[in-house]
Order: sequence, then structure tokens, then C-alpha cells
Amino acid sequence: MNTAFYRRLPAFLFAAQLIFFSCAKKIIPEKPDLNKTHFESDTLPLSEIDIPLKINLRPFYQMAEKNVKTIYASARWPHDFVVDNCDTRYMYRFKRGPFNITSNGSTVNFNFTGSYIIAGSQRICTGTGSNRVPVTPWSPACTCGLNEGERKVEIGYRAFIRLRNNYDIAAIMQRLEPRAIDRCTVCFWGKDITAIVMDQLKEELDVAGKETQDSLNGLNLRPQFQQLWNMLNSNISVYDVGFLKVNPEKIRLSTLYIEDDTLNISVGISARPMVSFRKTDEIKTLVPDISDFKQRSGFAIYTDAVMNYDSLSRLLSIQLYKKRIDMEKMDKYVVVESCQVYGVGNEKLVLKLQFSGSASGELYLTGKPVYEKETERLIIKNLDFDLHTKNMLAKTAKWLFNRRIINELNRYAVFNISDYSRELLATLNEQMNKTWQNGIQSTGRVNKLQIVNIYPMETNLVLRFHTQGDLSVKIESFEAFSF
Repeated sequence: MNTAFYRRLPAFLFAAQLIFFSCAKKIIPEKPDLNKTHFESDTLPLSEIDIPLKINLRPFYQMAEKNVKTIYASARWPHDFVVDNCDTRYMYRFKRGPFNITSNGSTVNFNFTGSYIIAGSQRICTGTGSNRVPVTPWSPACTCGLNEGERKVEIGYRAFIRLRNNYDIAAIMQRLEPRAIDRCTVCFWGKDITAIVMDQLKEELDVAGKETQDSLNGLNLRPQFQQLWNMLNSNISVYDVGFLKVNPEKIRLSTLYIEDDTLNISVGISARPMVSFRKTDEIKTLVPDISDFKQRSGFAIYTDAVMNYDSLSRLLSIQLYKKRIDMEKMDKYVVVESCQVYGVGNEKLVLKLQFSGSASGELYLTGKPVYEKETERLIIKNLDFDLHTKNMLAKTAKWLFNRRIINELNRYAVFNISDYSRELLATLNEQMNKTWQNGIQSTGRVNKLQIVNIYPMETNLVLRFHTQGDLSVKIESFEAFSF
């Protein structure tokens, strides 16, 4: 008997075991093959968002003040007269004073006091109609409003403005009847020619009002609303939360109501907004016609927040990294190296566990994500080994087919969503109360924010939020707008 051989046998067997285990094939089962079910993202309920706008009309009044003529005069003033019915000739100059603008409902009144000067003379004519002929020369010219101070007259316009459903401006400008405060009596016969001048002035004001009305009726605001529509279809950065895309489908605009120089109007949209961590494709669509003109306020929004699975995987990996799980009564153990979470287009999520220890390789488990409203936690429930993993373990390492691993993972497959919800709520409320541009300010508050459903899509986990609140916008300046 070779005693030396037997003395070396334990060392030989230990080395053989090392070689055997080092050369043993890793446990790598096939990936789970779960039947896909279809979550239709277009089932997101329509959100209704109505934003009251308060627009200070004073800047608009100032624009009107600059654009309306201040001087009206007879055709050849001050060099020649206008002859009226053969026996009277005159020239005049009318100067408009500042507008006194009042408004009520959908009507705006542009009133002003003007002053005028008249120069004229008279002669005797015979005949009738266009056949009248003079029989005396013109009397010496005399004036009214030149030496004794310019004569006063009150005049103005009334404007009715609304917006058609195709974004055309519909405007009606009515010239108000002039009211002469001071009347003019000229020349030897003491003839009152105020009415003649007022008639001439009305003709010019009617022309000016018609030009203004035609200019307004030629306006179409669809290009401006298309710009707004494109912005709502684009990715809007929301600080650290991600990107918001409103995805509008309908637009509405209330009838105009003016009170105390403030235009009150509400703009509303029906939309399917989405929040995502990455920018999504932007699809350009044509802004639809205005759907209705009712006054509304407040919003009730259903929003899909898209979370990528990488963030969940990182959280799990951090919690489980180098976690040792001992198999009781088996003298075996595993050490978790990493954990990946992903979806397969099924109600369930897949957990891919990479491990080392008494054996090494990969394990696949499946579970259903459930949101607990009471605790605001996302929990992957009913965790179990996938069928492919079960089959491989039954053939290679039955000791791994153990509830100890599943029970340990159940402790960590829990995600607190309350922090995300609070961060989103604080960010939304901060975003709603701010100055956007010079002269444009919004105020509002989100009163309710809760998760109503979750969807484990193939590439992302979708959290559906329901949000309620109020938002209003005040516009003090038109500097941000171009027409």
C-alpha cells in the first residue's frame, strides 16, 4: 500500500472539486416567454382643461389711440372752399381729442370730444336743384371757432367684436351720431351751418369706421392658434420631472365679456397629456375649428407618466447588491450581484437576477405590479420563478428552487411612489404660479394628484395620474404677441 498516495488524497480531492466547480456550466435559463397582452395607450381618458384669461385692454386702447386719425378736414383746407348748393361755401378743420373708452359685455365704445373751425361765405342763387346759378358775388368770408375759440362736438364709435369658429374676426363698427356742443352761425344772414359741417364730418367718420371694420374682418387668428397648438404637441421641459406633451384634440373659446377695461375669456382644450423621462416623437397636426363657446374654468387631467425600467432596476440593484441569501439546512448560499426589471408587454414584470455563491448564473422571476393607494407604494406581487428557470433548476440545482430567495426578494420589490408624487405636485404648483413673459402671468393650484392605474408596457412602466385644480392667466401687455 502506498501510504504517500493516501496522504495526498484529501488535497487531490479538494483540488478536483475546485476544478470541477470552476469548470461547471453556469446556470443560465432561457428568457421568459410570456404571452403578450395589449395595453392601448389611446385608452387614456380625455382631459378637460379650461383656463380663464383676463386681458387688460388698456394697451389695446393705446394702440387704437395711435392708429386713429386726429385731424379731419375739408378737401382743400385751408386753401379753398367746398361749395354747397350754390349759395354756401365753407372749409373746416376738425381735431379729435383723446378717446374715452368704455366697455360692457361684448361692446366697446370709443367716444371723444373734438373741436372744429369753420370758414365760409354766402351768395344769392336762383333756380332749383343742380340748375341753380348765382346772382350775387360771394360775401366776405367769416369764421366760427377761430377768434372765439374752437367749437366743440362729441362723437364716437361703438364696436361689436366676436370670434367665429374658424378663427375669423367678426366686427361691426357703428358711428355714433355727432352732438354739437357749440353751434356755428356765420355771415350776414346768421345761417347756422353746423348741420352742414356735421354731415360732412359723418361721411368721413363713416369711411374711417368702414375701413377699420374691414381691417378687423380681414383678420384670421388661426396662425396664432396654430402656434399654440404646435407648442402643446411639443416636448415641454418640466424641470427634473421630465417632458410634458399635452397632445390636444379639441379646442374651445368662450364668448368675449368685457368688464372694467378687462377682457374675460376662457380657453379650453380636450387633450391626452403625457409625462415622460425622455423626449418623445412630435407629430404636427392642424389646429381644429373651435368646438364651442361656453364659459368654463378648472381642469381635470388624466396624465400618463412614463417611467423607464432602468430606474426601477437601479433601485433594486442598489438595495440587493452583494446581498447574501443562505439556504437553511443546505450549507449553500447565493450572493446577488445585480437585478434587472423589464416588461414584456404582459400584465407581469420580469426580474432578472444575476448571482454568485455556491453556484453562479441567472434566475428569472415574474410578478404583477400593483399600486397600493393607501401606502402610495408600487409592489411587485406574486413573485415566482419563471417556467424556464424552474425547468433548469430541476435539472441542475434543485437547492436553488427555494422559497427563501423569493421571500427575500419580496421584501425589496417595493417602490415608494409618494416621493415622486410629492415632487411632481410641488413642481406643477411652482410652474403654475409664475411670470411667463413680460406682461403674462399665471396663477393656479393643483388640488388633487393621485395614481389611478399602472400599465407595465414592454419598454416602459406607465403611471396614470388624475389631477384636479384651477389655473388662470392674466395678460397685462401685448408685447409677446405678433399679429
